[in-house]
Amino acid sequence: MGRTAARGVLLGSCLAAVVGTAAPGTAYAVDNLPPKQPLVTDLQTNFKACETGTEPPYVAQPPVLTALLADPAEDDRIGYPEQLTGEFEIWWTDANGTEQRRTLTTYPQYTNRVHRVTVPSDIPADTVISWRVRANDGTLNGAWSSDAPGAACRFVYDNVSPTAPVVSSPEYPKETFRVGGVGIYGSFTMDSASPDVVEYRYGFSGGPYGSVRPAELGGPATVRFAPLSNAPHTLTVQVRDRSGRMSPPTNYTFYPNAASAPVSRWRLADPAGSTTAGAESGSPADAGSGVTFGGPVPSGTPLTSTAALDGSNHAYLTTGAPAVDAGRTFAVGAWVRPAETGRQMTVASQDATGGAAYALGLDAPATGPATWSFTLGDAHVQGGAPETGEWAYLLGLYDTETGYAQLFVNGHEVGTKAKVTPTATNGAFQIGRILSKTGYKHRWNGDIGDVRLYDRLVVPTEVSELARRKPKLLGHWSFGTEADGATPERNGGAPMRLAPGASIYRPTNNDCIPDIDPDCTYQRPPLVGDGNLRLDGDTGYAATDGPVVDTGDSFTIGVHVRIADEDATRPMTLLSQAGEHTDAFKLRYEPSTYSWQLIVPERDEAGAPEKVVSQVETPSGGSGWGTHLTVVYDDGTDTLKLYANGYTNDGATTHLPNGWKSTGALTVGRGRTSDGWGEYLKGDVDEIQAFEGALRDIEINGLGAESDPCLCTG
Repeated sequence: MGRTAARGVLLGSCLAAVVGTAAPGTAYAVDNLPPKQPLVTDLQTNFKACETGTEPPYVAQPPVLTALLADPAEDDRIGYPEQLTGEFEIWWTDANGTEQRRTLTTYPQYTNRVHRVTVPSDIPADTVISWRVRANDGTLNGAWSSDAPGAACRFVYDNVSPTAPVVSSPEYPKETFRVGGVGIYGSFTMDSASPDVVEYRYGFSGGPYGSVRPAELGGPATVRFAPLSNAPHTLTVQVRDRSGRMSPPTNYTFYPNAASAPVSRWRLADPAGSTTAGAESGSPADAGSGVTFGGPVPSGTPLTSTAALDGSNHAYLTTGAPAVDAGRTFAVGAWVRPAETGRQMTVASQDATGGAAYALGLDAPATGPATWSFTLGDAHVQGGAPETGEWAYLLGLYDTETGYAQLFVNGHEVGTKAKVTPTATNGAFQIGRILSKTGYKHRWNGDIGDVRLYDRLVVPTEVSELARRKPKLLGHWSFGTEADGATPERNGGAPMRLAPGASIYRPTNNDCIPDIDPDCTYQRPPLVGDGNLRLDGDTGYAATDGPVVDTGDSFTIGVHVRIADEDATRPMTLLSQAGEHTDAFKLRYEPSTYSWQLIVPERDEAGAPEKVVSQVETPSGGSGWGTHLTVVYDDGTDTLKLYANGYTNDGATTHLPNGWKSTGALTVGRGRTSDGWGEYLKGDVDEIQAFEGALRDIEINGLGAESDPCLCTG
């Protein structure tokens, strides 16, 4: 008797008894039911959804086939579920037109489990292969997954990797020296002989890295790229075909030209009394009577003079031709110093019909602070904080490849870049005013120097260098000698006077070894060089006769310090420069947090709010090599930083929008407290170096030596 019949007789003969005695909720299947038909949505080819259409997916290796198989819930006696096996069938038509079929069977599993088989490796390539699956409970087969309303799954096995691509560029031919240029876009076309290419993956040396798909299967693809330097560049490209196979890489090396000069440039360094600004490139600019040449320059720059515009209707310079094509990639930049910030003013613009194609300038809303601005077409980017009488370098940039306009102030991007619909222009270039429907307006009041326009991208390193103000060494005290109660400045500048309790330490017997020579008293070496300043912690300090750095402008001060562990138990001030009512800055050690603190009051008032940054750095001990600390205030970016041994972090950086100028002396070893002078330092101090301007990281790492630092210009 078959299994089905046996079960039927058993159930038939025992039905009454079972119904009468079974516990509540207990039930038994009346008859064996076939397993459920697998759903197409529960099938996968290589762990991707089953495809049943006319365009089967390509796979790079014989795939894994998976299916979720289930049995009807009412088919099993509770506690004794049936187990299912999966029968996978694959088939295809061979080159002779004969159908080939294979069957693969899985091990038994309980219901609602995933069954998995791997297709044999001898299946033919480039052939549509179909597959289906059904479940078997040991007695009955379920319906095939391909039976209505289902369908057969399909795939194609691809066993050949695509060929390596060929790369070409009209602007940057392979292995050709000095073509194109920094900031100039070129097209790079990638093509492969393989007909099934779906993606090109590429990477330029140093970036960017990305991928691009051809417009049609197997076709070429093109990317645009502008070199950021004239170093050799290599573009590496690989092809991915529709099965996911990758080609060998192709390396394409090219050699860009150096950055090209501006297409238009006015240094505005013409002799006093000139009525025309000579053009280094582009057209000369006629000057209105409100323009005066021979003005001041931002320190630390190569500028020799600038032009002052008085803000009147005659304060302008203009050409008879456009300075740049504003419908293509371009940049406009200049050094500027506003004489006021309470109204809208224009640095540079270019005429268009009924207005301006673009404008670089200063915005002054009725409410809120003034900002720098760059306007191009319907886009407006603004940011930064103009200050009356303060120099800033502005640069507006439009990249037609990305469609965005950007604004840079003092070498840093500000505001939010904006998408642009540029305005066609062929009008005259303007310095100091902008064209409106009613005539020219927004006249500049202040100084302008070195106006430049480029017909390419100005790359980040150029932006930084254009805005670069090389710091100037103001004083360097090495504390190697003392004469008449003072220690000299290395370059003949103002000395530092030593108060009682301050002395120059120069060891006289630090070559002996106490363990060998009992009469020897070891003297530790100075921090740097032949000597250092030693302070007693009670009355000792050193000070100049007047201020050294302009604390209202960018400055840098570096100093070496060593404090013995047993002395690092109370707050001590290392450096300060006094104002009338408080210190403009104070660099001190705070033992409660084991850190060096830089404290800067926001105003010259006792009790004024303070900006405080700190670096956790414990003293190196009385015999250690000390700590090198550097204070950097960048007025251009309104940032205040404290470095310890050449490094800084977020906790040692803060925003300081309005530094104020102090008039007091630079003091070593004490600072202002609520009770007057206090927090006297006990320890060694050496190599104080003070600069006008903000040093960069690479320059800060070079401080602390006995020789004067080399300030890089590149």
